[in-house]
Amino acid sequence: MSARPFRVLGIQQIAIGGPDKARLRRLWVELLGLQVTGTFVSERENVDEDICAVGHGPLRVEVDLMQPLDPDRKPAVHATPLNHVGLWVDDLPKAVEWLKAQGVRFAPGGIRQGAAGFDICFIHPKGNEAFPQGGEGVLIELVQAPPEVVRAFEALAAQPA
Repeated sequence: MSARPFRVLGIQQIAIGGPDKARLRRLWVELLGLQVTGTFVSERENVDEDICAVGHGPLRVEVDLMQPLDPDRKPAVHATPLNHVGLWVDDLPKAVEWLKAQGVRFAPGGIRQGAAGFDICFIHPKGNEAFPQGGEGVLIELVQAPPEVVRAFEALAAQPA
């Protein structure tokens, strides 16, 4: 095998599809606080998309919230599976407490140590009667950022744009 001619540097984009973009916006923009930076509509790609962002500068990650223009046409942007997406958070217990108060359903298990050694918990893919807001079909892992990651994000955010 030859040497790899590139390096994976981090997450650039996560695309999440659903039948109703308004429900995706409720979770990602209203509850989790991502910023909408643009929109994209394409008949050819059968997509109506909100382009959102989390983070700053070179660590900024794009999160595209997509719904099909016609749910019976291809590509079916709302039907592509996504196992889960992990999000760094600076205070996991406070995040869980606040999100639960907003009606967000969490998967069983609560806050616990994840495979990489960080405290984690999961937002359930589907809401229920008691907690109507789920991940809109996506399992979302909230990950407690260690102090050095929090400091790095804060230092980067403090730099002039």
